[in-house]
Amino acid sequence: MKIERKEWMSILAKATAADVDARWSVLANHPEYTFLRAPEIGGVMVRGRMGATGDAFNLGEMTVTRCSVQLVTDEVGHSYVQGRDRLHAERAAVVDALLQGPRHQEVLDQIVTPLAQLLAQRKNEKLRKAAATKVDFFTLVRGED
Repeated sequence: MKIERKEWMSILAKATAADVDARWSVLANHPEYTFLRAPEIGGVMVRGRMGATGDAFNLGEMTVTRCSVQLVTDEVGHSYVQGRDRLHAERAAVVDALLQGPRHQEVLDQIVTPLAQLLAQRKNEKLRKAAATKVDFFTLVRGED
């Protein structure tokens, strides 16, 4: 399975901190790294569009944590995660860096693919629950002219 960087970064950002932590603990030989940008908390403006096609408008602000690291093998990783979890941002940045180096397949198999499967399961569960509450409205035609 070929996975692009924007996809694995999305998976790492959408996964919960606990899920990333659980997968991180499975990985052997954690790399040494230095911070290019230590985890820092800030805000971003979330924009939306009415009906996905209308004019853009500011929906509101969201808290994010960002981090950048450089492995001793020179790969650089970045992350932006929702919320205020510095460790989540740090681990996501390290995983991003690892995925750009010789351990790509190992990290993909042990961290990213299981996280993607977990996110898909959770999404399917939400869709199943939503489908169970679906109401079909229809109009009855009375027999009168």
